[in-house]
Amino acid sequence: VGLFFCFQKSKTTLMAASNNNDLSDVFSTIDHVILVLSGKGGVGKSTVSTNLALSLVNSGKKVGLLDIDLCGPSIPRMLHVENEPIHQSTRGWVPIYKYNQKLAIMSIGFLLPDKNSAVVWRGPKKTATIKQFLENVCWEQLDYLIIDTPPGTSDEHISICEYLSEFQPDGAVLVTTPQMVSLSDVRKEISFCRKLNLPILGLIENMSGFVCPHCSDCTNIFSSGGGEQLANQLQLDFIGKIPLDQTLTKCIENGDNFFEQYPESETLQCITDFVNNIIE
Repeated sequence: VGLFFCFQKSKTTLMAASNNNDLSDVFSTIDHVILVLSGKGGVGKSTVSTNLALSLVNSGKKVGLLDIDLCGPSIPRMLHVENEPIHQSTRGWVPIYKYNQKLAIMSIGFLLPDKNSAVVWRGPKKTATIKQFLENVCWEQLDYLIIDTPPGTSDEHISICEYLSEFQPDGAVLVTTPQMVSLSDVRKEISFCRKLNLPILGLIENMSGFVCPHCSDCTNIFSSGGGEQLANQLQLDFIGKIPLDQTLTKCIENGDNFFEQYPESETLQCITDFVNNIIE
């Protein structure tokens, strides 16, 4: 019997999961696994994860989006499903579905009593929760499982890489911004991936310029090109730039699908290009 950490109004309790699925069985129905990593917080990693998933859904794929940022889950808010309840079936936990069941979402955010509740856990409890998300969520048949991770190289990252190692995930997408402080931290993430033999699919530079809402001109507020230079320096694939765009921010804040709301956007084309670079 596995243990799943479930929040109630005033305390955290342990709830026995009805069954522990074998990870081999779970991943036999998942074609591709991609992790999204960043060395630093605030670089837009969850935004990249969300739009990667939406782009794949938009192309007709069935996608799972797993949020293992246990202390700062953002995915439920970004997809406007933060008030949805999680149900349990005889085969495990049923993820939240959107877009005609083409997108399946799981996050610790669904289990919090309210959105302001803090998760104050040590490493072993985080590790056990991540294992439960892998074993006891009914992902069904997926073309892609996108895993949104917290920033850094801590317990969550080590745990997920250890659990996935025998199933040979496609690899990691690394997210940075153009500033030197972010580039310095993403170097540590690259070192982490290489130490754990996790393939690096490529580096993406987020917040690369600001798109004016009036003239659509792009201004490099945080400089530009640092991510591409680092990728070339370390012989990694550079898979694209995403600018700061108020329309994208508006969609994330409102939980709208950017691909449906702004199909002609140049920013959407940037996202589509980087997704195509990953899956090719």
